[in-house]
Amino acid sequence: MIAHLILTVIADDRPGVVEQLAEVIANHNGNWLESQLAHLHGKFAGIVAIAITEQNLAPLQQALTQLGDKGFSVATQLSSPQTTSQFEATFELTIVGPDRSGIIKEVSGALARRGINLLELSSECSSMPWSGEPMFTARGKAQMPDNINLAELDEALDLIAEELGLDIALEDRQEA
Repeated sequence: MIAHLILTVIADDRPGVVEQLAEVIANHNGNWLESQLAHLHGKFAGIVAIAITEQNLAPLQQALTQLGDKGFSVATQLSSPQTTSQFEATFELTIVGPDRSGIIKEVSGALARRGINLLELSSECSSMPWSGEPMFTARGKAQMPDNINLAELDEALDLIAEELGLDIALEDRQEA
């Protein structure tokens, strides 16, 4: 039987971090399926989905724990791949504007209250051209149930955009 394991990993960023993690997984016959890896403020941070036989699961988890001696923080959780979805449409989300506290809280809250699933989100802060003021940019992917009231959603996002001085766009992936 195959188990699916999600790893969350944090370590000081340095050459070889991914190799060390991949070596432990490979040494226990794990199959690296998907990942999102990033350098954030001097740290390596990642999420990795792996498939592994049940007999190799406990030894792998023990070996991952031992990576703590090499400066890794690794948490594991069993998962099951989702095969069906209640969501019909996939949309691209873009947020751009002056950086301030609470942007993600407001936008993600508006989406969650309407049953919208935020699948991916990446964000960064940079400087606005000419002024040098902090600028926040976020891009993501969201899935909506087919019964969503798009006019009401647009109105809610427009209100947030106006209050926070942002540009918020939610575009159908088939049209984008």
